[in-house]
This record gives sequence, C-alpha cells and structure tokens, in this order.
Amino acid sequence: MPSLRLRLVIVFALVALSAAVAASGIAYWLTRDAVLTRAQNAALGDFRKTLGDHAGTLPPRPTCEQLQDAAVAMSRSTQNYEVLLIDRQRDGQRCAVTSSGAFSLDDVPRKLQRAVGKRRTSGGGNGAAYHLYWQRVTQGDTPYLLSGATVIGDGPTGYMRKSLEPERDDLTSLAWSLAIATGLALIGSVLLAQAAASTVLRPVQRLGEAARRLGEGQLDTRLKVSGTDELADLSRTFNATAAALEERVADLSAREQASRRFVADMSHELRTPLTAISAVTEVLEDEQENLDPMIEPAVQLVISETRRLNDLVENLMEVTRFDAGTARLVLDNVDVADQVTACIDARAWLDAVELDAERGIIARLDPRRLDVILANLIGNALKHGGSPVRVSVRTEECPAEQPGAQPREQHGAHPGEQHGEQPEEHAGAFEPGSGKLVIEVSDNGPGIPEDVLPHVFDRFYKASASRPRSEGSGLGLSIALENAHIHGGEITARNSPEGGAVFTLELPQDPSRLAAAADEEGDDR
Repeated sequence: MPSLRLRLVIVFALVALSAAVAASGIAYWLTRDAVLTRAQNAALGDFRKTLGDHAGTLPPRPTCEQLQDAAVAMSRSTQNYEVLLIDRQRDGQRCAVTSSGAFSLDDVPRKLQRAVGKRRTSGGGNGAAYHLYWQRVTQGDTPYLLSGATVIGDGPTGYMRKSLEPERDDLTSLAWSLAIATGLALIGSVLLAQAAASTVLRPVQRLGEAARRLGEGQLDTRLKVSGTDELADLSRTFNATAAALEERVADLSAREQASRRFVADMSHELRTPLTAISAVTEVLEDEQENLDPMIEPAVQLVISETRRLNDLVENLMEVTRFDAGTARLVLDNVDVADQVTACIDARAWLDAVELDAERGIIARLDPRRLDVILANLIGNALKHGGSPVRVSVRTEECPAEQPGAQPREQHGAHPGEQHGEQPEEHAGAFEPGSGKLVIEVSDNGPGIPEDVLPHVFDRFYKASASRPRSEGSGLGLSIALENAHIHGGEITARNSPEGGAVFTLELPQDPSRLAAAADEEGDDR
C-alpha cells in the first residue's frame, strides 16, 4: 500500500493532468477550427471572385491560350493557390490548362468533380445552375483545400488547390506549446501536491509519533496546537485523551501500590500472631494422644488450618516481592537429579513419584526457588492427577533463530494480567546455541479441561468440575511460574494424548547474565 503522501501526489497529478489535457484539447480544436475556417473562407471567397473576373469574361469556346492566360492571372492572387481551367474549344476538343504543372485533374477527387459538374434546377434560395464546392484532402504529406465551380452561362469549369501547410505548421506549433504547458502544469501540480501533503501530513506525523510515545508509556506526551481546522481539533482531542489517560493510570497505579502495601503489611502483621499460634499448635500436636477424644477432631482442624494460614501468608509475602520487583536469584551449581530427589524426599513423596533423571546434569540455578517450583508442580500433580507422578529431566540445545519464526505459545495467563499488566518476555535467556534444562511433570489423572487450561497459572484460580476442590491457596502454580520467569524460563501446561496433565519447566542452564541485568535494574531503582 503506497504512503498517503504518494497517494496525494498521484491524485493531484492525475487531476491536474486531466484538467490540463482537457483544456489543451478544447483550446487546440477551437483554434484549429478557427484557423482552418478563416483560411478556407478567404481562399474560397478570393477564388469565387477571380473566377468571375477572369474566367467569366472569356469568350464562348475560348482557345487553350486564352484559358492558360486566365489560369495564370487567377493564380496571381494573394491567397497563393493553383488554378485548373477546363473548357471545350470551337472544334469540340476539351482543353485543360493549369497555372502550374503540378496540379492536374487527376488531383481532384471524383466526388468533387461530380458535384461541380452537376447542373442544379432553379429554385430555392440559390437559383444558380452551378454552385461552388470545396473539400480538404491530404496528398502526400501536404494538406490541401480543393474547390471547384462551373461558370454560369456554359462557361469554363475551374478548380483551385491551396496548400494548408502553413496552417498545419502553425497548429503543430500550437500543439507543442499546449503539450509543454500541460507538462509544466503537471510539474506544478506535483510540487503543489508535495507542499499540500507536507502541510497536511506534518500534523498527522506528529500525531502518529505522539501516539507511539503514548503507547510506549510516556503518558505526559502532548501536542502543540495551533489553528482552528480539523487537525487542530484532533490534536486537542488527543491532548485531552492523553491527560485523562495519564490521570486514570496514575490513579490505578496509586491504588495498585496501596493494594500491594496492604498485602505486604497484612502479611507482616500476621506473622507475629501466626508464630504464637504455630507454637501453640505444636504443643497441641505433641499432646494430641493425651487429649479427650471429643475435642481431638477440633484440635486436628486447628492444626491443619494453622498450617494452611501460615502457608498462605508465606505465599502472599512471596507474591508481594515479585510484584515489587525485589525478588533476586541466589545462583549455585546444582545437580538437578539430586535437587529433584531432595525435594521429593523432604515431602515423603518417594513412593508416589517416578524419577527419570541422569546424575551429572549440572545447571546454575537458585536451589531454593527450584525447590519451590518442583514442590508446587509435583504436589499439584499428586493432589489433582493421582500417582504415580513421573518426573523426567533432560537438556536441550536452543536452536538458532529462524527468520520469520513465530513466538512460542504460552499456556496459561501471566499472573500479572489479573492486575492489568502485560506479560513480560522471558525467553531472552535462551540464547541461540545455548543449553536449556527441561523438566516434565506428568500425572495419570483425567487431565485439565480445555476451558481451565488457559487459567491454571492465574492467581487464586482453583477447582474445576473434573477435579476435587483444592485445599490450597490458589497461588502455588503462579508462584512457580514467577520463579521460572525470574530464571528466564517458562512453564507450560498441556494434556497428554495418553491421558493426564503434563507441566513442562524450561530453564536456561546458566541464567547468570539475566541475574546480573536484574541486579543492575534493582540498583537503578
């Protein structure tokens, strides 16, 4: 699609060209008709007069010499034409003489000869027996005006041939002049179109640049407004919209900051009473065997709910750190198989989990955050999918990027989307040719319903019709995803064709560059 400037120039040029061609064509045809009519009328009028003055005074049945003299006398006219006279002599022989040897009866069209020699009946407006006829012809490359008439009273027949070459040359010069004028008009229209396009498009370009800056987050972008035309009104509307958007975003940001501070403050405030409650529940748990059987279920409920509340507070504090951008990696060289085994063993899942991982796969990761990711993924699979849960570990090489490659599909929404934020790109750590760690956690459950699949990583999203109601907080998978993102990795969820859900964790084997960039960004803040 051509640019708006080019389209304006083309439209201006076409309009100007059409107008110039139409005007030039009309002017040419009007001038041509006027020039030819004037030359024709002058030549015919002079021929009529000289034919009557010279040929009309000849005696009946003149000699060829007399006809020749009359033809030469007639050709001496100021109109500069050739004359051909034809008559019969006394002996009955036809005599045809010409003022120049180049003009003969063969040059006169048959149609004109028949019209000139045809005798008319008297009556009407013109009672003469013979009339004057004319015709324009081109012989060779030269245009001519041919005319003929028969002298009344059985006189000679005369033909006139006048060259219209001077008129043709004048008209050719006129055509070239009009063509040059059309070309100049076209050039002028292009220059005018450029000026008009610049005048019209410059404000549009400024508006486009301002819209791009606004889209990039520069909400203080404003346009300088001058004039009272439609573009000025559009600029005023843009400024008003930008101001309203800036005010709205500032209000939303303030509310979001207040909400985050509230969650952080609430989490911190809850930790003190929770510590005391946890100590009490530990005592109750130790004395559980000595309690009255009637109150034992209530004590067990208090213990389990206290643990859930403690986990919720810890998760909320972790989410607050992610939202505030204060979460940092503490990298160490980790044997991934040992790390997975330690995670499973610490939670007594050895009998319910099958591990497919070779020893010696070393990755530079944050062990605590990797443990959080694995615990959430494996625990989620055990709760909702059922054992045995299979955990497989492998490494892959990141292929070089292909031109026009499409971005990888992301299953599940980024947690930040619930707060109106756009998901960030986390594939930057997967440099072409570098290695990445792939951990798959699969279960033998019914799988994830298609309508639930896009929301499995959303915060506080729990339960589906095909799975039992979760007793968790709904933050586990979202925290696991955030921990993967901070490593520069990703977690995706899908359903296996054989049945069950499959969660795939992809992490770079060495996210040091990403961690250093995050530390620098944190220092700038």
